[in-house]
Amino acid sequence: MARKSWHLSRRTFLKGSGGASLALPWMECMAGASTPAPPSPRRLCAMYWGFGIGLPKEDSEHANWRWFPEGEGRDYRFTDSLQPLECFRNDLTVLGGLSHPNGRKMGGHDTGDTFLTGAFLNNEFLHNTVSVDQVAAATVTDQTRFSSLVLSTDGGVGEPTRSSTLSYDAKGRPLPAMHQPKQIFDRFFGEGDADSIAKRRRLSSASKMLDRVLEDSKSLSRKLGKQDQDKFEEYLSSVRQIEQRVERSQSWLEIPRPNLLDEERDMLHLESDDQAPRLLMRTMYDLMYLAFRTDSTRVATYQITNMADASSNAGKFPQLEGFKSNLHGLAHGWNKPEGAVKLGEWDRFMAEQFGYFLMRLASAKEGDHSVLDNSLVLYGSSNSTTHNNQNYPLILAGGSNLGLQHGRYLKFGNDVPMSNLFVTMLNRFGKETKAFADSTGELTELTQV
Repeated sequence: MARKSWHLSRRTFLKGSGGASLALPWMECMAGASTPAPPSPRRLCAMYWGFGIGLPKEDSEHANWRWFPEGEGRDYRFTDSLQPLECFRNDLTVLGGLSHPNGRKMGGHDTGDTFLTGAFLNNEFLHNTVSVDQVAAATVTDQTRFSSLVLSTDGGVGEPTRSSTLSYDAKGRPLPAMHQPKQIFDRFFGEGDADSIAKRRRLSSASKMLDRVLEDSKSLSRKLGKQDQDKFEEYLSSVRQIEQRVERSQSWLEIPRPNLLDEERDMLHLESDDQAPRLLMRTMYDLMYLAFRTDSTRVATYQITNMADASSNAGKFPQLEGFKSNLHGLAHGWNKPEGAVKLGEWDRFMAEQFGYFLMRLASAKEGDHSVLDNSLVLYGSSNSTTHNNQNYPLILAGGSNLGLQHGRYLKFGNDVPMSNLFVTMLNRFGKETKAFADSTGELTELTQV
C-alpha cells in the first residue's frame, strides 16, 4: 500500500534530550502506513483486597452468594457475587485453588504483604522479596516516563505484615504507594515545572551532590565493621535509587506530558477521598487506565485495603456504602446466614468497580485490539474466607493478544503454587522467566485452548 502524506509510522517517537523518547499512542493516521506496525506495549497490573470473600456452603440457601462460580472449565455460571463480570466472560479466567505455600504457614492477617512476592514473613523474619510487578517494571523502565504506578487506599508503606503497598523492590523493600487522586494526577499528567531551565539546574545540582556522596562512601565503607557495612550498603542503595530517579527526570524533562481528551478530564473526580468509596475506587481505576492509555507506565498495582483491621482507610468502606459493619466484621460473617448475604453483596460491589476498570481498558483501541487485550490484569485476595490463607479468590483478565485463552473457571490443587501464575504472566509480558519465588513451572492451562 502506498504511503499517504498524512500517514504516520507506528515507530514515530517524540524525541528529547539525553536520549529519551516517548512512543506515540496508536492513531488512525498510522493505519496503512508502509512501515509494519511494531507490537503494542504490553502491560501488567494487580489489584488486591484483604479479609477474603463470601463462601457459604454449596448446599445452603445462600449458595448464590459464593464468590467462586458454579461448574468448571467453560461450563460454569457466575453466582450473584461476580455477576457484574458476565459481560467480560470471554476476557477473563477465574482461578481456584491457588495460594502461596509460604502464606499457608503465616497468620491470617499477615499475607497481604506477600501477595505479589510469595515470601515468608513472621514475627522474627520480616524481610520481604521482590514483587512480580517490579520484575516486570525493570524490563521496560527506560521506555516510559514512570517505571510503575503504585497505589493503595492508605498510602505509604505501612508496617511489616500490615503493609500499605503491594510493590517491593529487588532488595525486598516496600515502595511507597500514592493514595490521593489529585497528587497522582499532578505527578502523571500535570503541567510540571514551568521553569524548565531552573528545574534542569536543580536536577544537575542534585546529580552532582549524589555523585559526591557515592564517591565519599567508598572510603567510609572500608572503615566500618561487617554489620555496619550492611546497614551502610542499605542506605547507599536508597541513595542510588534517588540518583536513578534524578537521571530519569533529566532524561524526560524535554518530553511533554501526555494530553488528555476533554471527556477524560471531565470524568475524573480528583477531589474524591475515602469518604466516598465507589467514587474513590473508580477515580483510582480511571487514573490507572489513563496511565496505561497514554503509555506513561506499563506496570501498576492497587491495594484496595491492607490487613490492618479497623485502622485501614478502607476498613470503613462497607459502612459508608450502607452496610452495617466494617470490612473485617463483614468478612467474619461469611458462614452465617445473614452475614453470607451481606458479604456476598460486598463482593458484588467490588466486582462492579473491577468491571468498570475492565470496561475502560476494553474501550481504548490499539489498532485491531484494545488496551485490555494487551494487558495482564490480576484481581484477588490472599484470604479465601477471612484468616484462611488457602484457595485465593483470583481472576486473571485481559491479555488475549498476548496468548491467554479465557472464558473458563480453572481449579488447581494445593501442589500448584500461585507463583506459577507469576511465571506465566511475566512470560506473556515479554520477560522470559523460568522461575519466580517457589514456582514449579508455568500455568500452561492459561495458554491452551
